[in-house]
Amino acid sequence: MEFLNGTNLLGLLIGLCTFFIIGVFHPIVIKCEYYFGTRCWWWFLLLGLACIALSVCVGNLFASALLGVTAFSSFWSILEIFEQQKRVQKGWFPRNPRRRYPFDK
Repeated sequence: MEFLNGTNLLGLLIGLCTFFIIGVFHPIVIKCEYYFGTRCWWWFLLLGLACIALSVCVGNLFASALLGVTAFSSFWSILEIFEQQKRVQKGWFPRNPRRRYPFDK
């Protein structure tokens, strides 16, 4: 960690990890909507709240920053889970044949 701080690379590493975290959440949102629909939005809320609590408690700047990024990526996923349902309705993503959709009425 001293090396990263001394060479001013900590910001780049946090940026790279942020890119990775956002990239991981994208397929998670797609799979959650496919299998569970929009009713799983509260999972993302609980994860976000837990990550915020941990971020405040952790003394390490790097870990705290990554927990904060994970928290707000999780909050953004709440919006994306509903947007993903609209994408499924438009036919951009496959429907789960075992699930009933609210727009099929």
